[in-house]
Amino acid sequence: MEKRVLVLNLDHSPVAVVSPQKAIVLVLLEKANVLSTYDLLQIRTVSRSFEYPAVIRLTHYKSIPYRGVLLNRNNLFRRDKGECQYCGSKRHLTIDHVIPRSKGGKTSWTNLITACNRCNVNKGDKTPEQAGMVLRSEPFKPSLSYFLADYAVRSAEEWLPFLAVRAVNSEV
Repeated sequence: MEKRVLVLNLDHSPVAVVSPQKAIVLVLLEKANVLSTYDLLQIRTVSRSFEYPAVIRLTHYKSIPYRGVLLNRNNLFRRDKGECQYCGSKRHLTIDHVIPRSKGGKTSWTNLITACNRCNVNKGDKTPEQAGMVLRSEPFKPSLSYFLADYAVRSAEEWLPFLAVRAVNSEV
Protein backbone atom coordinates (compact mmCIF):
# COMPACT_ATOMS: atom_id res chain seq x y z
CA MET A 1 0.00 0.00 0.00
CA GLU A 2 1.33 3.41 -0.97
CA LYS A 3 1.93 5.87 1.86
CA ARG A 4 0.22 9.25 1.55
CA VAL A 5 1.74 12.70 2.10
CA LEU A 6 0.24 15.40 4.34
CA VAL A 7 0.30 18.89 2.81
CA LEU A 8 0.41 21.84 5.21
CA ASN A 9 -0.22 25.47 4.40
CA LEU A 10 2.45 28.05 5.24
CA ASP A 11 0.82 28.49 8.68
CA HIS A 12 1.08 24.70 9.26
CA SER A 13 -2.67 24.09 8.92
CA PRO A 14 -3.54 20.88 7.03
CA VAL A 15 -4.60 21.52 3.44
CA ALA A 16 -4.66 18.14 1.71
CA VAL A 17 -3.40 14.59 1.52
CA VAL A 18 -1.64 13.75 -1.76
CA SER A 19 0.29 10.96 -3.45
CA PRO A 20 4.07 10.89 -3.01
CA GLN A 21 4.47 11.61 -6.73
CA LYS A 22 2.44 14.83 -6.42
CA ALA A 23 4.46 15.79 -3.33
CA ILE A 24 7.77 15.28 -5.16
CA VAL A 25 6.53 17.45 -8.05
CA LEU A 26 5.56 20.24 -5.62
CA VAL A 27 9.01 20.05 -3.99
CA LEU A 28 10.89 20.00 -7.32
CA LEU A 29 8.88 23.01 -8.55
CA GLU A 30 9.83 24.73 -5.25
CA LYS A 31 6.18 25.13 -4.31
CA ALA A 32 6.71 23.10 -1.12
CA ASN A 33 9.41 22.03 1.33
CA VAL A 34 9.77 18.61 2.93
CA LEU A 35 9.27 18.76 6.71
CA SER A 36 9.30 15.04 7.46
CA THR A 37 10.08 11.81 5.62
CA TYR A 38 9.19 8.16 6.08
CA ASP A 39 12.14 6.20 7.45
CA LEU A 40 13.71 3.55 5.22
CA LEU A 41 11.57 4.44 2.21
CA GLN A 42 12.71 6.00 -1.05
CA ILE A 43 11.23 6.93 -4.39
CA ARG A 44 13.50 5.94 -7.26
CA THR A 45 13.58 7.09 -10.84
CA VAL A 46 15.93 5.92 -13.57
CA SER A 47 18.53 8.53 -12.65
CA ARG A 48 17.71 9.69 -9.10
CA SER A 49 16.34 8.63 -5.78
CA PHE A 50 14.38 10.81 -3.36
CA GLU A 51 13.55 10.45 0.30
CA TYR A 52 9.89 9.47 0.64
CA PRO A 53 8.10 12.60 1.95
CA ALA A 54 5.64 12.23 4.82
CA VAL A 55 4.81 15.91 5.42
CA ILE A 56 5.39 18.87 3.14
CA ARG A 57 4.66 22.59 3.67
CA LEU A 58 3.69 24.99 0.90
CA THR A 59 6.15 27.86 0.35
CA HIS A 60 3.34 30.41 -0.18
CA TYR A 61 0.14 30.74 1.81
CA LYS A 62 -2.94 29.50 -0.07
CA SER A 63 -6.28 30.90 1.01
CA ILE A 64 -8.54 27.86 1.05
CA PRO A 65 -12.08 28.29 2.37
CA TYR A 66 -12.68 25.76 5.15
CA ARG A 67 -15.97 23.98 4.71
CA GLY A 68 -15.62 21.66 7.67
CA VAL A 69 -15.94 17.90 7.77
CA LEU A 70 -18.94 16.64 5.83
CA LEU A 71 -21.69 15.29 8.10
CA ASN A 72 -22.55 11.88 6.68
CA ARG A 73 -23.10 8.34 7.94
CA ASN A 74 -19.54 7.18 7.24
CA ASN A 75 -17.89 10.14 9.01
CA LEU A 76 -20.28 9.86 11.96
CA PHE A 77 -19.39 6.16 12.38
CA ARG A 78 -15.67 7.06 12.11
CA ARG A 79 -16.01 9.76 14.78
CA ASP A 80 -17.74 7.29 17.13
CA LYS A 81 -15.18 4.55 16.31
CA GLY A 82 -17.90 2.25 14.94
CA GLU A 83 -19.46 1.66 18.37
CA CYS A 84 -22.91 2.20 19.82
CA GLN A 85 -22.60 5.23 22.08
CA TYR A 86 -24.98 3.64 24.60
CA CYS A 87 -23.77 0.04 24.97
CA GLY A 88 -20.54 -0.24 22.93
CA SER A 89 -21.84 -2.81 20.46
CA LYS A 90 -20.25 -2.85 16.99
CA ARG A 91 -23.13 -4.67 15.29
CA HIS A 92 -26.31 -3.49 13.56
CA LEU A 93 -25.37 0.19 13.79
CA THR A 94 -27.75 3.05 13.01
CA ILE A 95 -27.82 6.78 13.62
CA ASP A 96 -29.70 8.26 16.58
CA HIS A 97 -30.73 11.84 17.34
CA VAL A 98 -29.80 12.42 21.01
CA ILE A 99 -32.61 14.95 21.29
CA PRO A 100 -35.33 13.53 19.00
CA ARG A 101 -36.36 15.63 16.01
CA SER A 102 -39.94 15.56 17.33
CA LYS A 103 -38.67 17.44 20.40
CA GLY A 104 -36.75 20.06 18.38
CA GLY A 105 -33.47 18.17 17.96
CA LYS A 106 -31.37 19.19 14.99
CA THR A 107 -29.51 17.02 12.51
CA SER A 108 -26.03 18.18 13.54
CA TRP A 109 -22.70 16.77 14.70
CA THR A 110 -23.54 17.61 18.31
CA ASN A 111 -26.95 15.87 18.23
CA LEU A 112 -26.20 12.71 16.20
CA ILE A 113 -24.53 9.57 17.49
CA THR A 114 -23.92 6.00 16.40
CA ALA A 115 -26.33 3.58 18.10
CA CYS A 116 -27.07 -0.09 17.68
CA ASN A 117 -30.56 -0.97 16.49
CA ARG A 118 -31.52 -2.40 19.92
CA CYS A 119 -30.54 0.73 21.87
CA ASN A 120 -32.12 3.00 19.26
CA VAL A 121 -35.44 1.14 19.55
CA ASN A 122 -35.23 1.09 23.39
CA LYS A 123 -34.59 4.84 23.47
CA GLY A 124 -37.41 5.52 21.03
CA ASP A 125 -38.73 9.08 20.93
CA LYS A 126 -37.15 10.10 24.25
CA THR A 127 -34.01 11.85 25.37
CA PRO A 128 -31.35 9.58 26.90
CA GLU A 129 -32.27 10.87 30.38
CA GLN A 130 -35.96 10.08 29.86
CA ALA A 131 -35.05 6.59 28.61
CA GLY A 132 -32.62 6.00 31.51
CA MET A 133 -29.66 5.64 29.13
CA VAL A 134 -26.19 7.16 29.45
CA LEU A 135 -24.00 8.30 26.56
CA ARG A 136 -20.47 6.86 26.58
CA SER A 137 -19.11 10.12 25.12
CA GLU A 138 -20.48 13.54 24.23
CA PRO A 139 -21.07 14.07 20.51
CA PHE A 140 -18.80 16.76 19.01
CA LYS A 141 -18.02 18.30 15.65
CA PRO A 142 -14.71 16.79 14.51
CA SER A 143 -12.11 18.82 12.67
CA LEU A 144 -10.19 17.74 9.59
CA SER A 145 -7.16 17.33 11.87
CA TYR A 146 -9.11 14.88 14.03
CA PHE A 147 -9.66 12.52 11.08
CA LEU A 148 -6.11 13.04 9.81
CA ALA A 149 -4.76 12.15 13.26
CA ASP A 150 -6.93 9.02 13.29
CA TYR A 151 -5.34 8.00 9.96
CA ALA A 152 -1.89 8.98 11.24
CA VAL A 153 -2.18 6.74 14.31
CA ARG A 154 -2.90 3.78 12.01
CA SER A 155 -0.68 4.51 9.01
CA ALA A 156 1.50 7.63 9.28
CA GLU A 157 2.88 8.38 12.74
CA GLU A 158 5.21 10.94 11.12
CA TRP A 159 2.18 13.25 10.77
CA LEU A 160 1.29 13.40 14.47
CA PRO A 161 3.66 16.23 15.51
CA PHE A 162 2.08 18.43 12.81
CA LEU A 163 -1.56 17.86 13.78
CA ALA A 164 -2.95 19.90 16.67
CA VAL A 165 -5.96 17.87 17.78
CA ARG A 166 -7.65 16.31 20.77
CA ALA A 167 -6.07 13.09 21.90
CA VAL A 168 -7.06 10.34 19.50
CA ASN A 169 -7.58 6.90 20.95
CA SER A 170 -4.58 4.94 19.70
CA GLU A 171 -6.25 1.56 20.24
CA VAL A 172 -6.95 0.36 16.72
